[in-house]
Amino acid sequence: MDYIKHIRSLVGKEKVIMVVSGALVFDQQNRVLLQKRRDNQRWGIPGGFMEFNETVQETARREVFEETGLIIGKLDLFGIYSGSNHEKTFDNGDQVSMVQIMFSCREYKGNLIKQNDESLENRFFELNRLPADLFLEHQLFFDDLFSNKEKPIIE
Repeated sequence: MDYIKHIRSLVGKEKVIMVVSGALVFDQQNRVLLQKRRDNQRWGIPGGFMEFNETVQETARREVFEETGLIIGKLDLFGIYSGSNHEKTFDNGDQVSMVQIMFSCREYKGNLIKQNDESLENRFFELNRLPADLFLEHQLFFDDLFSNKEKPIIE
């Protein structure tokens, strides 16, 4: 069962707490994997909403695989983000208060899918050459990546 469709059938567009999980995936050259999202044509970190009976790690693994074709290995906790700064109203009017759990990963296997139903493009970027059209909600993760803040970040 699709959890989001199920919960929306019960509450409509009212604000709900949703768990999001994703991963900053790095290659051997320390480049980061980004996905050009089909929904907003912006570059972002692979990830998405948790489904029933998943752990946050399983959500990150499933989402990275679905969006990029890569099977990720060992996950390290990068940060947990929650609170009023992580509330959003989607274009369709659905309201969410997100709890975002982000991991970092340096191990993966498989072949990178260039595009699919969710991704216009997937590519590794040098950290000092990130695309200008980053998904705005993901800029915080990069700010934290480049900061001297102790990881994992709990916000």
